[in-house]
Amino acid sequence: MRVLHELILNQFDLQAKIRYRIPFYYNKSWICYLNPIKKDGVELCFLRANELSNESGALDFKDRKQVAGISYFSLEEIDERVLNPIIQEALILDETVKYASKRKK
Repeated sequence: MRVLHELILNQFDLQAKIRYRIPFYYNKSWICYLNPIKKDGVELCFLRANELSNESGALDFKDRKQVAGISYFSLEEIDERVLNPIIQEALILDETVKYASKRKK
């Protein structure tokens, strides 16, 4: 988790805040969060993944409609060539399209 945390903070200048006991990263709105996985892994989840292109096919929705993520179980699995474009696209989306909650009131 520490490696992903440092990568997100240093390369993308996002702000971090602990919510629900896990780190969330935001710019104008929430971009992503790190979700611990029971079998010694971590999932980097994107809150507006349903609006991302997912050109690399790396995002896994796992029966979720909006949130998708990439699971890592070792440091060697972290491929910045795959991860960086996804984060960049999420940042562009955050800057250009205001998030509209789809929750029923």
